[in-house]
Amino acid sequence: MTLLTRLSALLLVLLTLPGHAAEIPPPPEVTAQSWLLMDAASGKVLAAHRGDERLAPASLTKMMTAYIATLELNQGRIQENQPVTISEKAWRMGGSKMFIEVGKQVAVHDLFRGIIIQSGNDASVALAEHIAGDETAFAALMNAQAKKLGMANSHFLNATGWPAEGHYSTAHDMAKLARAIIYEDPAHYAIYAQKEFLWNGIRQPNRNLLLWRNDGVDGLKTGHTEEAGYCLVASAQQNGQRLIAVVFGTDSEAARATETAKLLGYGFRFFEGKVFHQKGEVLASAPVWKGTARTVKARLDAALAVSVPRGQLAALTTRLALKPTLIAPVKSGEVIGSIAVLQNGKVLQQANLVATDNVEAGGFFRRMWDGLRLFFKGLFG
Repeated sequence: MTLLTRLSALLLVLLTLPGHAAEIPPPPEVTAQSWLLMDAASGKVLAAHRGDERLAPASLTKMMTAYIATLELNQGRIQENQPVTISEKAWRMGGSKMFIEVGKQVAVHDLFRGIIIQSGNDASVALAEHIAGDETAFAALMNAQAKKLGMANSHFLNATGWPAEGHYSTAHDMAKLARAIIYEDPAHYAIYAQKEFLWNGIRQPNRNLLLWRNDGVDGLKTGHTEEAGYCLVASAQQNGQRLIAVVFGTDSEAARATETAKLLGYGFRFFEGKVFHQKGEVLASAPVWKGTARTVKARLDAALAVSVPRGQLAALTTRLALKPTLIAPVKSGEVIGSIAVLQNGKVLQQANLVATDNVEAGGFFRRMWDGLRLFFKGLFG
C-alpha cells in the first residue's frame, strides 16, 4: 500500500466519524516553512500556509529555466538536436551537476534532461547562455515570463537557484509555473516523470522520491540549499483530477516527500474537480449586426474548470451569455460573451467567449437595414 493510499484511508476514517460526515476537515499538519495545494485544472488554491511569502526557491528555479527552453523550442528559435558548446562558467558550476565538460558540445535535448532529471547547475547555465547569450540576459527573460504568468512575488537573478540576495519566489508562484508547464506543453512535461538519466557514464536518479510511489505522481522538481531547506513541487493525477502541491523549507529529502504526499492525499480525498469545457472549444454562434456575416462563432479563451468539496459536483450548472447586440466590425479574439459555473446561483468560475474570426462592417444597405431592425427591436423590446 502506497503512502498516499494509506493517508487517504486514514482521512476516510476521520470523515466518517460522528459529526464529520458532511464536513471538510482542515488540511493536515505540514512541517514546512511554506506550502500550498492547488487544483491544476482550475488553478484554485485548495489550502495554503504562507503561500505568498517570498522565499529562496533553490533549484525550483530550474522549472522556469526549463519552461523558457520549451518556449524557445516550440517557437523554433532553438532545436532539440542543436549542439551547445559548454563554457568554462557552466563547467565550473558547483552543486548538483550533469557532469558536462568544458569545450565539448551537448545537444539541447540532453541539457534539458540534465536540468529536469539531474538538476544540473552546469546544464542550466549552458542552456541559459545558449538561449540568451549570458545568464544575466536569461534572467531578464525569466522575469518577463514570470510577469506573463502572474507570478507577482517572484524575481530571478540566475538560471539555477544558486543563492543570491533578491532571488526569490513563493509556493503560490511555483504552483502557477507548474500549471503552465503541465498544460502548455504535455510532450515536454512527460520528461519530468523520468526516474533517471545517464550522461557521461554517470547514471543519476531523479531526486523526486514521489515518482517511485504508485500514486499518479509524474513531476515536477526538487530543490535544496542551506538557506532554502528542502523544497518540492509535485503534481499527481487520479481519476482524471490533477493536483499540484508545493512545499518550501522542510528538514530533509525524505520529509519534503512525506509532507507533499500529505497534501496530495488530502486533496484527492476531500475535493473533486471537473473540466466543463476546454480552451478553444466553440460553444455558440453569436448574431452580428451591420456586418458582412450574420453570425460569428464564440470560443473559450481559457478552460472552464472547477474544484469543489467532494459530493458537490453533481449540483453545479453552467450559464452562457452572449453580448445582446454585437455590431460589426468584430475582431478575432474580441470578447463577445462568457460562460459561468454556478452553485446555488453563485458564480464559482467564469471564462470569456471570444470571436473566432473577423467580421467586417457590411455595405451601406446592410448597415441601413440592420439599423432599422435594431431601432424597432429596441422600440418593441
